[in-house]
Amino acid sequence: MTVRGKSSEPLPREGEAFLEMLKAERGASANTEAAYTADLRGLFAFLARRKQGPLTANAEALRAYLKSLDYVGMTPRTVARRLSVMRQFFRFLLAERMRDDDPASTLDSPKLGRPLPKVLSRAEVDRLIEASRGRFGTGRGGEDGGRMATLLEILYGTGLRVSELVTLPLSAVERDPTVLIVRGKGSKERLVPLSEPARLAIAAWLRVRDGALADGRSSRYLFPSRGRSGHLTRQRFTQLLKETALAAGIDPVRVSPHVLRHAFASHLLEGGADLRSVQLMLGHADIATTQIYTHVLDEKLRSLVRDKHPLAKRQRTAKPPVDRNRRSGDR
Repeated sequence: MTVRGKSSEPLPREGEAFLEMLKAERGASANTEAAYTADLRGLFAFLARRKQGPLTANAEALRAYLKSLDYVGMTPRTVARRLSVMRQFFRFLLAERMRDDDPASTLDSPKLGRPLPKVLSRAEVDRLIEASRGRFGTGRGGEDGGRMATLLEILYGTGLRVSELVTLPLSAVERDPTVLIVRGKGSKERLVPLSEPARLAIAAWLRVRDGALADGRSSRYLFPSRGRSGHLTRQRFTQLLKETALAAGIDPVRVSPHVLRHAFASHLLEGGADLRSVQLMLGHADIATTQIYTHVLDEKLRSLVRDKHPLAKRQRTAKPPVDRNRRSGDR
């Protein structure tokens, strides 16, 4: 079984050096650093049980660690993520000449299915946005002054990650009302055009935004909050989104910020957008990540032909052909 490392314990110097490299060379975010740290702690704690460490661990110990993750019920996708961290870590030790070998190079990846992204239809997105207006109000006297509707218009209209959405600075919409300048993963900036509904929603929100601030306070965020972070949190937005889904008559299980990001990409491709443009707007470093949306489109087209084409209906009602060459005794 795995052994959990105490969060207060410092990592071995090799682990700290690896994390420093992630920040300096790859521009890793605080969330990425925290996730890698947690994964490394789990690995180091397991190795310590076997009286091994980063510089002495062998392939057998690493395989045993992966097997222990499966034993405690971790999903193949989580195991694959931890394996990815291990591979990066031991490649780093080899490159820095802290080790003469890479014990993770021979490890097999767990078999993963390729789940297609969950996507809402255009009509369902429209219902979601309308429900946000009805539930939270859009005027100055509304419950949130149209904040939720503005969040949804931006999210669906740009495909931002939820962390990018809730931390949007006010300056992002003040420079140019037609585009957003978004700082994404690795602190990389990208330009994302704003749709007309999103621009109108932002303009309406800015007229009442000061009401979300404490008296006499200012905020650099487009969606300020009186909480410690200073901006609307991902958790709070997700909670409001689930409530909005219920109001729209949509199963909340089917709705999340990432589902709306998927809807943005899938609906663009359905409308004829090219894959490269969608990749740039989503901020994907690798176009292979974006290509999964073509599989969603392919599946929709297959379902359309299977369920709607007149030949498909004829096939379902047609009687099977009779084999006239069969003898009666064969029946």
